[in-house]
Amino acid sequence: MSTVTRGTRVAEHAERLWDAVTAGDEYAAGDIVVRALGDGTDPESVLLDVIGAVQRRVGREWAANRLSVAQEHAATAINDRVIATVGHVLRRPEPHLGRITVACVDGEWHAMPARLLSEVLRLRGFRVDYLGAQVPAPHLVAHLHRTGPDAVALSGSLATRLPAAHATITACQAAATPVIAGGAAFGPDGRYARLLGAEAWAPDARAAADRLAEPLPRPHAAHQPLDDLPHLADQEYTLVTRSSPALVKTVLTGLAERIPAMRAYTDQQRQHTAEDLAHIVEFLATALYVGDEELFTGFLGWTAGILTARGVPAASLVPALELFEAELRDFPRATGMLRAARTHLAEPAAGSELPA
Repeated sequence: MSTVTRGTRVAEHAERLWDAVTAGDEYAAGDIVVRALGDGTDPESVLLDVIGAVQRRVGREWAANRLSVAQEHAATAINDRVIATVGHVLRRPEPHLGRITVACVDGEWHAMPARLLSEVLRLRGFRVDYLGAQVPAPHLVAHLHRTGPDAVALSGSLATRLPAAHATITACQAAATPVIAGGAAFGPDGRYARLLGAEAWAPDARAAADRLAEPLPRPHAAHQPLDDLPHLADQEYTLVTRSSPALVKTVLTGLAERIPAMRAYTDQQRQHTAEDLAHIVEFLATALYVGDEELFTGFLGWTAGILTARGVPAASLVPALELFEAELRDFPRATGMLRAARTHLAEPAAGSELPA
C-alpha cells in the first residue's frame, strides 16, 4: 500500500471517528477503531493519527465555540474508552526495553496525551507504569523508590502547572530518576522543560518514544528551584500568588465601578467573572515564575480569541489589566507584563485566531 493510500485511509478513519464521538456513539467509535486495526492500519497510527487527531480537533472546536463543554467532555470520555479498545484488540509485544513511569503533573487533569504516550511505549516494547492525571510529587517519588524505573515521562497541558512541574522534576532527580517532559505546558519548543531542568523534552508521543529508546542522562546532584530560576529571588511570584484572593476582590470591585452594567450581574455572573480574574492572576504568576512575558501575553491572546468566538469583545479584558497594574505598581516585572499584554491586545491581529 502506498504512503498516499495509507494517509487517505487514516484520514477517513479519523473523520468517521469524529462523527461518532460528536454524536456520542461510543459503540460506533469502538467499531471504527477495530476496523482500522483490521484493515492493516499501523496501531501506533490508529492511536496518534486517528484517536489523537480527533482529540486535538475536539479541543479546537471547543475553543471556537462549535462544541459545548458537555460535548467536549463526552467526546474525550469516548476517546479514552476507545484507547482501551485498542489495548484489548492488539497482541502486545513482551516488554524488552526499559521501564518508564508516565504521569501527569499535580493539578493536571488533561490525561489523554499521557495515556496515548503510555500505549505507544507499550507497543514499542517498554514496560510502562501509567499513573494517570494529577499525580502529587510525594506519591510519584514513593512509586519511583518502589519500582526503580529508567525514566519518568511527565505530561503537562496547563502552563499554570509549571511551578508544580518544577517541583516534581526536582523531586524525581533527587530520587536519581531522569525526566522527559512533554505537553503544551512546556512550550511548543520545549523552552520551559529546559528551563526547569528536565533531562529531555519531546514534542509528541512518537518523538518521546524515539528519545526513550536510548538512556536519558543521569540527573545532576540535587538542587533547589532557585538554582534554575534566580529571578525568583525578587519574591514577585510568591507575593502575587499569596495576594491573589485580595487582588481578585479589589479588581472585581473596580470593574463594577468602571462598567455600570456589572452592577446588575447575578451572583453566578459575578462568580464567573471572579474566576476569570483568578485565571489572569494565575497565568501572570506563572509568567513571573518562569520569567517569560510571552507566556502571559500568549494566554491573553488565546483568551481574547475565546471571547471573540463567543461574541465578547477582546477589549473587555483591558480594564481588568489596568486595574491589576494599578494594584501591582510596586512589582516591576508584573507591571511590565501587564503593560505588554495590553499592548498585545491593542494589536489588530490579537484574538483574531485561536491556537491550533
